Amino acid sequence: MSSLKRITGLASALLLVTGLTACGDKAQELAGQPKFDAAPYSGTGVKVFTESDWKAGDKNSWAQQLKTRAQYGQNDHTRSN
Repeated sequence: MSSLKRITGLASALLLVTGLTACGDKAQELAGQPKFDAAPYSGTGVKVFTESDWKAGDKNSWAQQLKTRAQYGQNDHTRSN
């Protein structure tokens, strides 16, 4: 019977240690990284990622580009015909 108590005690201790492991988790923050909260239509500043008929910083041009992309570029029904 004492071996059963020992096994139960060890299992309880193992469960307790395993449960408390999650309490030691470190915060996952971007330390030292700037946070850019710019409007999406302001662009990235990289010419490769800029569509030729879109003007960076122009909200109306951005909306028109998204509308065109959704209508023609990402619509599989129109692309298959």
